[in-house]
Formats: sequence, structure tokens, C-alpha cells
Amino acid sequence: MRRDKDNERGLRQVEGFLMWHAEVAQAQRDATAFTERLPWLTTAQREEVERVYVDDRTAASRVMLQRICDRAVELRAEYAANYLRMKARCVAATATVAGLVVGADAFVLLVR
Repeated sequence: MRRDKDNERGLRQVEGFLMWHAEVAQAQRDATAFTERLPWLTTAQREEVERVYVDDRTAASRVMLQRICDRAVELRAEYAANYLRMKARCVAATATVAGLVVGADAFVLLVR
């Protein structure tokens, strides 16, 4: 069982790694497309604008991903609390119904 969890964790890490590198590659493509619209830039200026663009974009992506992760943790806690409340209600309802059935059966036996 531990091995399955390790494998799952490893796959999530690989997926995250690949997704992050895809984001960085897209930022680089977007930076290149942006600087292509500025034909008057020198090569050094173009490289600097692309570097700054990629840095800004990846920083914004990191902030966004952190917000998403934080919200996912919040939602997991909310859903877990809701699940426990619903489970307690179901157990209480089942116990109440079982008690009513036993009580009704006992009443019927006493009345006979």
C-alpha cells in the first residue's frame, strides 16, 4: 500500500514538473511574440524584454498556483467537515429509525 502512495506521489510530482515547464515555455513563446511586434529593439534590448516578460509571467503564475493550492486545502477541510456532519446525521437517523422500529415491535408484542 505504501508503494502505491509513493507511486501516486511521484506521478503527481512529474505532472507538476511538466505542467510548470509547459507554463514557462508558453511564457517564453509569448515573450518572443511580444518582442516581434517591436522591430526597433536591438538584440540586447529584445533579450532583456523577453527575460523580464518571462520573469513577470512566471512570478504571476506562481502566485496564482499558490492561491489555487491554498483554496484547494480550504475546500478539502470544508468538504471533510461537511462529510462528517452528514455521516453523523445519517448515523443518528438510522439509530432513531431502528429505535422506533424496536419500540413499535415491543409495543405490538405488549399489546397482544
